[in-house]
Amino acid sequence: MVHGFMGGSAQWVEETAGLSDLRDIIAIDLPGFGANNHLAPINTIGGLADWMIDALDSRDVQTFDLLGHSMGGMIVQEMARKAPDRIKKLVLYATGAKGVLPGRFETIAESKKRARSDGAQATARRIAATWFLHREEAAGYASCAAIAEHASLGAILAGLDAMQDWSGETVLGNLTQETLVIWGDCDRTYTWDQTALLWKTIPKTHLAVIPGCAHAVHLEKPKLFAAFLRDYLERDV
Repeated sequence: MVHGFMGGSAQWVEETAGLSDLRDIIAIDLPGFGANNHLAPINTIGGLADWMIDALDSRDVQTFDLLGHSMGGMIVQEMARKAPDRIKKLVLYATGAKGVLPGRFETIAESKKRARSDGAQATARRIAATWFLHREEAAGYASCAAIAEHASLGAILAGLDAMQDWSGETVLGNLTQETLVIWGDCDRTYTWDQTALLWKTIPKTHLAVIPGCAHAVHLEKPKLFAAFLRDYLERDV
C-alpha cells in the first residue's frame, strides 16, 4: 500500500487488521513523510517509483498486489510500467493520470504559495481537512492530520513538484495488470473526469464508486472500502 501526498503508513491500520488473513500487508512511508520524514524528499514521481521498488527489493518481495492512494496512485502507475511482471493486481484509489490535478480544490501553485506562507503544520491540517466530506468534523480527521503533520515543508514542496511535473495519460493503455479503480463521489482532489479516464483507458479495469465520501474513503467508510478490496483480491478473473 503506497500512501499519498502528506500521508503515511499509519493510515492503513484498518486495512492491515481487516485483510491480514488474506494478504501480508506492506505499508512503507515515502521519503520525507510519516516515519521516514528524516529522509531527503524526492521531487519526481518516477524517482519515488524507483525508491519504492528498491524498498521492496530490500525486503526480498518479488511479486505483489499493489495499491496506490492519491499521489501514491501516480507512483504505482509508474511502478506497474517499470516492473510489470512483478505486479499481480493493481488498485488505483482516489487518483488519476494527470499530475496537474485539474478541478482540484486549489491549484498546485496556490498550494505551494500557501505552504511557504503558512508553514508545514498549518498546511498539513488545512489540506487534510479537504480529504473528508465533513472536513474537520470528520471522525478520522484528527488522526489523519497528525500523520500529515510529519511532513516537512521541503517534503510538501517536493511532493507538489512531483505531481505537477508528471503525466501518465498517454501511456495508460500500456498498463497490463488487472486494475480496480476506487473513487469517492465527493472527492475534492480528483474529479470524475480523472477517474473515468483511468476506467475507460486501462485495458482490464473495474470501477467502484463509493457514495458520500471525499478523498479518504478508507477512513470515512473503512468497512466498505475493505469489503471492496477483499472481493477484488479474492476473485480470479
